Amino acid sequence: MGATLGTSDARDDDAAGRAETNGDVIAPAAAPPGPAPAPPAVPDLDDDAALDGQDLRDRRLIRRARNGDARAFEELVQHYQHRIFGLVLRMIGNRQEAEDLAQEVFITVHRALGSYRGEGRFYTWLYRIATNTCKNRIKYLRGRNFHRSVPVEDSPEAQAPQADGGPAVSLQSHIAGPEATVEGSRLEAAIAAELAQLEPEHRLLIVLRDVQGLSYGDILRITGLQEGTLKSRLHRARLALKDRLRPYMR
Repeated sequence: MGATLGTSDARDDDAAGRAETNGDVIAPAAAPPGPAPAPPAVPDLDDDAALDGQDLRDRRLIRRARNGDARAFEELVQHYQHRIFGLVLRMIGNRQEAEDLAQEVFITVHRALGSYRGEGRFYTWLYRIATNTCKNRIKYLRGRNFHRSVPVEDSPEAQAPQADGGPAVSLQSHIAGPEATVEGSRLEAAIAAELAQLEPEHRLLIVLRDVQGLSYGDILRITGLQEGTLKSRLHRARLALKDRLRPYMR
């Protein structure tokens, strides 16, 4: 590149000299354009630098799965199945439908694994597939007579630790004494029922942030929203849910 620009500059100087000899007036030669900026580097699955334990494990399992190791993909499924099923169940509100849809999510992930380049964390990519699958199914089910509500506290994924997709905070943890267990269960059931009545976009944000406890950064990567949009939409979602829960709080 340097040699090419040098030759071009020499020609421009020579042409300018001839023009001055002939008495011509010419505009100064425009500076040649600089080199185009290099495209940003695309992360590669072989680059394990600066990964935490979970991300490092995921990358290694993905490499093995892409090389035909079925056991490696099974390990990925086992680690994330409760988390994904919890998301799908709360978005769809029907256990049988959620079981089928969670299986569909992992089938899609298995088929798309070869195209995963490592941009971002694996589980945010997985969640993005899951949320898009839920949105498509909700559109399909809209307008049909579909039973949605589920008893949240009766489901295993609701009892799972937060890292496995259970609730970040259970209402029952705020109600002291065994005599209040029934009240806590009633509120949990009310939340499940009323959450199912919110708009899907609002429901998704509450599930991701308030139920599964994901960070704002992860939710931004999953949804593709801008930070301001995410926070304002989540605020409206919380207000809408709170308003729907007023009759249960009397």
